[in-house]
Amino acid sequence: MPSSTASRQVADLLHRLSAVPGRDGRLTHVERVPAREPRVSPWPEWVDPDVRRAFTERGVAQPWSHQVEAAEAAWAGQHVIVSTGTASGKSLAYQLPALSAAHGARDRHGRRGAATLYLSPTKALAHDQLSSLLELGLPVRLSTCDGDSSRDERDWARAHAEYVLTNPDMLHRSILPGHERWSGFLSSLRYVVIDESHHYRGVFGAHVAHVLRRLRRVCASYGATPTFVLASATTAEPALTASRLTGLNVRAVTDDASPRGELTLGLWEPPLTSFTGENGAPVRRAASSETADLLADLVAEDVATLAFVRSRQGVEQVALTAAALLEEVEPGLGGRVASYRGGYLPEERRALESSLRAGEITRLAATNALELGIDIHGLDAVLIAGFPGTRAALWQQLGRAGRGAQDALGLLIARDDPLDTYLVHHPEALLGRPVEAQVFDPDNPHVLGPHLCAAAQERPLTSADLPLFGPRAREVTLALTEAGLLRRRAAGWYWTDRHRAADLTDIRSAGGAAISLVESHTGRVIGTVDGSRADGTAHTGAVYLHRGETWLVDDLDLDDHVATMTRCAPGFPGYTTSAREITDITITAERDHQDWGPCRLSFGDVEVSHQVVSYLKRRQPSGEIMAEEPLDLPERALSTSAVWWTVPDDLLAAALPPGIDLPGAAHAAEHCAIGLLPLFATCDRWDIGGVSTARHADTGVLTVFVHDGHPGGAGFAERGYRAAREWLTATREAIVSCACPEGCPSCVQSPKCGNQNNPLDKQGAAALLGLLLASGEPSTTEP
Repeated sequence: MPSSTASRQVADLLHRLSAVPGRDGRLTHVERVPAREPRVSPWPEWVDPDVRRAFTERGVAQPWSHQVEAAEAAWAGQHVIVSTGTASGKSLAYQLPALSAAHGARDRHGRRGAATLYLSPTKALAHDQLSSLLELGLPVRLSTCDGDSSRDERDWARAHAEYVLTNPDMLHRSILPGHERWSGFLSSLRYVVIDESHHYRGVFGAHVAHVLRRLRRVCASYGATPTFVLASATTAEPALTASRLTGLNVRAVTDDASPRGELTLGLWEPPLTSFTGENGAPVRRAASSETADLLADLVAEDVATLAFVRSRQGVEQVALTAAALLEEVEPGLGGRVASYRGGYLPEERRALESSLRAGEITRLAATNALELGIDIHGLDAVLIAGFPGTRAALWQQLGRAGRGAQDALGLLIARDDPLDTYLVHHPEALLGRPVEAQVFDPDNPHVLGPHLCAAAQERPLTSADLPLFGPRAREVTLALTEAGLLRRRAAGWYWTDRHRAADLTDIRSAGGAAISLVESHTGRVIGTVDGSRADGTAHTGAVYLHRGETWLVDDLDLDDHVATMTRCAPGFPGYTTSAREITDITITAERDHQDWGPCRLSFGDVEVSHQVVSYLKRRQPSGEIMAEEPLDLPERALSTSAVWWTVPDDLLAAALPPGIDLPGAAHAAEHCAIGLLPLFATCDRWDIGGVSTARHADTGVLTVFVHDGHPGGAGFAERGYRAAREWLTATREAIVSCACPEGCPSCVQSPKCGNQNNPLDKQGAAALLGLLLASGEPSTTEP
């Protein structure tokens, strides 16, 4: 399908996909986003002539207006965020001032005069940026510096580079702890670029906020006050979010002047199958299976397509299935489909990224690693297997197709869960609303504490430094001193331990050291998995997919951080696995509450204990449950934040119809509320958890909790508390509108429930939520 594809051709393609026999009713909604004409501005006079010439030769005759507005602000020393759509050329906004400064500021001996530090969430994006910069052919000394860089490459970057591309992890673990070796670079630092800044949310966002404050503090010690330039997908309140991330006043540029072709967006719901799940519930066809079929259809029509899949395992599954279907159409056609996800070895990633940039691979199944700005040429369609968690991420993924002025097709394929089912039947909740604001809490003491220790090791921490780290910095510093981690001296607080303070925390909250995935017979390392995910994805007996190969985990050794695995023969084992956990919760402090008539909505601190206890085997591709196998894994403890609501006994007795199973009603309401919270807070279902009981020990009445899944909280439960009425109204609507009689994965069943989704009372949950919501408009009071 050529880049000049007309709107009619895209509509015809969508019609052919939906008109395949047996697909009736799967396309629930079609939305057309109109094309947009470009607006350009003259080149700023300060742009270095060589820089301008390099961009002109690459086809940039005139920059778009938003690029010039942001670049002008950065050149004038204003901190700025450019928040515009995918493929809107945000990189030019920071490259113009950064390259002009580097090219024009070198002294007569060739020593650097103006340096730029570029930060991206992934190594892949940094390497993609490096390739684009090298193609300009400018005499600017460029270098990546990340976990894949050799010692010689890092040494050269420290000594000579004027434009260093790295990530927050490297800044946290290497550059800042070793800032003396980077003193030449840091003292000349003029720009700090934070690309894809919308990616910094939750606990990761809070960590990065403090890494940036540490960077500002170290730079100031060398006499540098760099200008921060942030690039973000369209997001709510970009100036406020950027200010919270950097601790600086930031100007927002949001008027997108780039061209855009028409986007045809379809919402797609897989059908119910003849199979049944837990407790006889109906089961929809898996979104991954549906996506594999659609990907195969599009590849067979020679449509360049990218399929986003939520999990690493799902990526491999979609690529394998699509390739097998294409082989049935024409031998060798399956080789046109590749997969891309985290966990690959560095050389595997680099080979794939090179093929993507060259346009050699244009049919791909990928995780959200490719949601970021890696340049992929010539894509006509995007498939999204499951709502990606936020409306911002949805538009970012859809924007990977139709780059420039070409028309494009996007399909959101619903998973069998409450949120996806709600969205494909309530498109106004998805398409008629602004994108979300980022949620992160820099004042979380579990996040702040390790960074204060790291800052103290980098340079003694003084009272004058503390305001930089927020209003809780003094309180947390005193607690660290009392615990013996910091020592107070006349000049300030000092780090006391012989170990590196930067090693106290993993800024991605991975939950400990990564687990190495090792082939049992050879000892070969085939990949890694985050420590926090190992209990659920690399437990003994787990099916693990890696680069199109299926592996069975023989043993998980948490002490040695190793999972040994055996590769399966083609077609085996014929099932997937999913872990289940049990949870208990204790209230430690109520921070705020609202009285909803006799009911009470609360927000506060809780202590959660959880344990992975078993895993399910699900037959593929039907999703039918074959068996549940027990696991013996340790219990984990978590101090975090939660939102909870209570209903008193007398109201339950007076208002609910007879025959309702109260534990089942609360349990079902909890499951669906967890499923719908990502619509109101920028989180994933797996970032949060819940507990429900007809009588909780701390409240004495029926209580439903939804809690953050990160130590100290990540802001998700608090966002749910602030949007509780809208959130719980949507939760009830999702339950009531689901066509199943007694509950299913699309409404009240949860894939991670440790109680086998029992008891559940769907009708009781709807009645219970209706009673809560009807109790009157909330009146906020102090606890």
